[in-house]
Amino acid sequence: MDFGLHLGTRGAASRPDNLVRIAQHADGLGFAYLGFSDHVVIARRIDSRYPYNESGDWPGVATGFCLEQLSCLAYTAAVTKKIRLLTSVMVVPHRPAVLTAKTLATIDVLSGGRVTVGVGVGWMREEMAELASPPFERRGAASNEYIRAFRTLWTEDDPKFDGEFVKFGNMMFEPKPVQKPGPPIWVGGEGKAAKKRAGELGDGWYPTIRNPNEPLDDPAKMAREIAEMRRHADAAGRDGAKLDVGMFAPGYVLGERHKGSHGGRAVFTGTAEEIVGDARAYRDAGVRHVNIGFESNDIDDALRKLDSFAKEIMAKV
Repeated sequence: MDFGLHLGTRGAASRPDNLVRIAQHADGLGFAYLGFSDHVVIARRIDSRYPYNESGDWPGVATGFCLEQLSCLAYTAAVTKKIRLLTSVMVVPHRPAVLTAKTLATIDVLSGGRVTVGVGVGWMREEMAELASPPFERRGAASNEYIRAFRTLWTEDDPKFDGEFVKFGNMMFEPKPVQKPGPPIWVGGEGKAAKKRAGELGDGWYPTIRNPNEPLDDPAKMAREIAEMRRHADAAGRDGAKLDVGMFAPGYVLGERHKGSHGGRAVFTGTAEEIVGDARAYRDAGVRHVNIGFESNDIDDALRKLDSFAKEIMAKV
């Protein structure tokens, strides 16, 4: 099992000097992944329900501030050496398919093959409308088509695609990504459609553990859901056992217990020994990568959290 960090594109990480410090510090400490969330624009009025807390209110709405995700990946590629660069997650319908595939391929080339593409279908109807994305109700079908188009562009010498949402056929797409057959694609989401998409189209599954409607803050439940995802892969003629599994674990708190959805201690809160035990239990359930949320408005606080996690948790798992 390895560990990474997830950053929102605001707060301390929104300043270029701070972003460099965080990225280089994590790289030096041996974190495996640096992930960025994805918002391009923020609607002034949001009626869509945020799926990852009980209230349904998105905490990032206050200022409308967000750096663009893929630009952040490219920026940190230039100042790091080993850490992998993760879209955590990229909302697939936010950007045109061919341009997105090109941008990801370019970052993969410039980083020496360090891109992992976490993908999701998105939840904010208003943002997709402002970006002229495919219809919100069709975002799942559009995302499936975009993913297939990415793979076509990344692997074929004369790429052609004729779909409902993506069409191309008179182009040269070079250079190809450094990674063959392209950057790994981890499919985010916790519901049935996400697990099916991961099994049929992804190189791995990348859920978050704290979706109130689909909580995965229990390693035993995670193991059952991983098995379901792998069954979808097998049913599609793929080898489910070969698919990777990562997870995003927000809410990490060292030294303080929080209450979980099951009424007991929330995983990844409490003493170092308890959190190490949580990580080992998820590892035994089949999770290979854990990304922790280290978002903070204070750069020194963010760096201290990285140090303590590396020393108290990473070194002991």
